[in-house]
Amino acid sequence: MNRRDALTLLLAGGGAGVFAQETSRFAGLLRTGGCAVMIRHAATVPGVGDPPNFRLGDCSTQRLLSDAGRAQSRRIGQWFRSQRLQARAVQSSAWCRCRDTADLAFGQHTVLAALNSTFDDSSRQPALTHVLRQRLLDIAPGQFEVWVSHQVNITAITGEWAAIGEAFILSARGEMLARSLELVV
Repeated sequence: MNRRDALTLLLAGGGAGVFAQETSRFAGLLRTGGCAVMIRHAATVPGVGDPPNFRLGDCSTQRLLSDAGRAQSRRIGQWFRSQRLQARAVQSSAWCRCRDTADLAFGQHTVLAALNSTFDDSSRQPALTHVLRQRLLDIAPGQFEVWVSHQVNITAITGEWAAIGEAFILSARGEMLARSLELVV
């Protein structure tokens, strides 16, 4: 369910029950495990991509989280804690906006290069997507991982466009089981 659908349901008067049901389903899938939840980084300062001549190791040269994005990241983490969900690993792109989203939400991250952006070089995307699909096969039932990445990577693996802060649950076979903006609505 996307944000527009959730708001439509709420405005129509029937959304609260559906909203809770979808949130419960999302948490249940994570408890079942054998999956990853892939989250697009939280809201950033205005812009697309990164400024010219950005350097991956220098956050001051990149597009960063906005105040709203930092708050959004904390809400994502709060949702996971409220559901008593503990990831076996929190992986992040090396981009500062992804690392900051992971740290604010989960208090930690490990950089996984396969989650790095291919916005400026899509020729790398098939190889990175292959690495992610292989990694999914190693996640056991009862466990899940969190992957914080970019819209281009999420689209490559799911075929869907990802909104800021949107989360997708991927099965071991790389199939999208669920998507949710409810973590941040």
